[in-house]
Amino acid sequence: MIVVTGATGTVGSKVVVGLRERGREVRALVRAGSAGPAEWDAAVERVAADFADPASLDAALAGADTVYLLVAVHPEMAQHERNVIDAAVRTGRRPRIVLHAAAGVEHRPEGVRFVGAHVAGLDHLKASGLPWTVLAPNGFHQNFLGSAATVRAGQLAAPGGEGAVSYVDARDVAAAAVEVLAGTGHEGAVYTLTGPASLTHGEVAEQLAAAAGHPVAYTALTPETALEGLLGLGWNPWRAEGMVELYGLYAAGHASAVSPDVEKPTGRPPRSFAEFAAEHADAFRA
Repeated sequence: MIVVTGATGTVGSKVVVGLRERGREVRALVRAGSAGPAEWDAAVERVAADFADPASLDAALAGADTVYLLVAVHPEMAQHERNVIDAAVRTGRRPRIVLHAAAGVEHRPEGVRFVGAHVAGLDHLKASGLPWTVLAPNGFHQNFLGSAATVRAGQLAAPGGEGAVSYVDARDVAAAAVEVLAGTGHEGAVYTLTGPASLTHGEVAEQLAAAAGHPVAYTALTPETALEGLLGLGWNPWRAEGMVELYGLYAAGHASAVSPDVEKPTGRPPRSFAEFAAEHADAFRA
C-alpha cells in the first residue's frame, strides 16, 4: 500500500494517477468531504485526514508500506511533517518515507522558512530510523500561470533580481516521484529536481513573450514592494513573507544549479520552460 499525502495538489494528484497507471494500490489523503480530482479512478482509496490530528493520521497510515510525504505551505508545516513521520513509526511496519522537500534542503540555507521547515522534517525523519528518500524540486513552471493576467498585459514582476533559477515542470516532479515510490534502491538518496536550464526572470519573460506573441517586460521588485503587493492580494502574512524570503534566495543565485536528477529515475530529460510556455500559450496571450 502506497499512501500519498497532499494528494489533491499540483504534484500529489498526478502522483496518484501515475501510481494507479502502474497498477499500484493507493490510499490518498483528502480533506473531509472531498472526493478528489476527477481523473482518479474508483480504485483510489480516499481517506480524510488532518495533519494536525494524530489519530486521523494513524488511521490513514495503517498498513502502509510506502508514504509520499507532501504537506502544504503552512505556519505549522514542519510539525505536520513530524506528525506524519511519527504516525508512520507507530504503525510498527517501518514504511519507507519519500519526503517532498525543496531544492537546497541538504545545504540548510538560513532565513528561508519554507526550506527551514523541510530541514526540520528531514532531521526528524533521519532520527526516526525509517527508510527514507528525499525529492527536492526547485520552483515550478506552473507557478507562472498565477502571473498569467499580468503577462497578458505585457508585464512580469517579481523580487528575483538578476538571479537565475532552474525551474522545473511539476509533471516531471510527479513522474520522478512515481518512479521512486514504485521502485526500489532509492534509500538515503536526495534527488534535486530541476529543469534542463537555469533562467533569469528576464529570460523567463523573453520566453513567455515568444509563446504569447507580444512583448513581456520583467520588473525586478524590491522585497518591500513585493511583500506589500502580496499582502494587498490578501495573502496570509506568514506565507507572503516566506515567498519574499524564497525569492531572496533566487535573487542571490542560490537556486541556479542544474541537476540531472529528473532523468535518473525517469530515464528522460525534464521539460524546458520554453516547452511549458508554448503549451500554455493561450493562458499568456493577450
